[in-house]
Amino acid sequence: MAGSSNDFSPDSSGNQPKPAIWLCHQAGPTPEAPPDWLALDERERFSGLSQDRAAEFLTSRWLIRQALSRVSAEEPARCWPVKGRATASGNPPGWQLSLSHSNGLSACSTQYGSALGIDIEPSKRHPQWQKVVKRWFSPIEQEWLFQEDDPHAFLWAWTLKEAWLKATGRGIAGNLQTLEVRRNFELYGDQPDDDWRACAFYTEGFLCSLVYRQTTSDQPDSWPVITLLEPPPENYNLSAGEVLDPHWEPMFQRRIRPKR
Repeated sequence: MAGSSNDFSPDSSGNQPKPAIWLCHQAGPTPEAPPDWLALDERERFSGLSQDRAAEFLTSRWLIRQALSRVSAEEPARCWPVKGRATASGNPPGWQLSLSHSNGLSACSTQYGSALGIDIEPSKRHPQWQKVVKRWFSPIEQEWLFQEDDPHAFLWAWTLKEAWLKATGRGIAGNLQTLEVRRNFELYGDQPDDDWRACAFYTEGFLCSLVYRQTTSDQPDSWPVITLLEPPPENYNLSAGEVLDPHWEPMFQRRIRPKR
């Protein structure tokens, strides 16, 4: 097993380890019948999804169990998220989760006892971003993004905002400006403390942003553990997937300062 509870769980002093990111690409055809390891509420959700959405959902639920197994040293079949949105572990308890998936790649971030959020976007995406910025972003953000005129700058800002909202437990509506992304990606959030951190990197042809809380002041800023797993088998068996070599390029790390 790639990880153990000693690698990812609090130490004897109660210090929290850095977060981890788990990635995998989708498998082949989606099975008509849901795997036996899905919980009842997950089976109900699976049955109501289109084939593409069902494949995305099943891959992410498989990845959650693989991630929890590796951080806790439990068997994958003994790992599952809470009901509804998979923001925390049901078993083993105590783990915070965040999911993102796009264009065949699924990402799951884990951290013990502390909230976090992850978001990914294809790096080759060319969105019509100007209208989004003009309508939903702050005047400070609009000024520098229009000067940059770079869709990648917009995508970084967008993934940071999405990750922030997931980490703070809020939806997009009315909350996009709770994190302000300024020039050079200086970050200002509406939370009163300064424990929040963000990191951004390229991986597998995607932009990825992670927002998390650093729970000990003496812990140096460091990159999360990033693990790429081989895609789940066609039958979505829960046997531990092989660890592949992730190709990733760090972009920046930032402290999210309280907005004054």
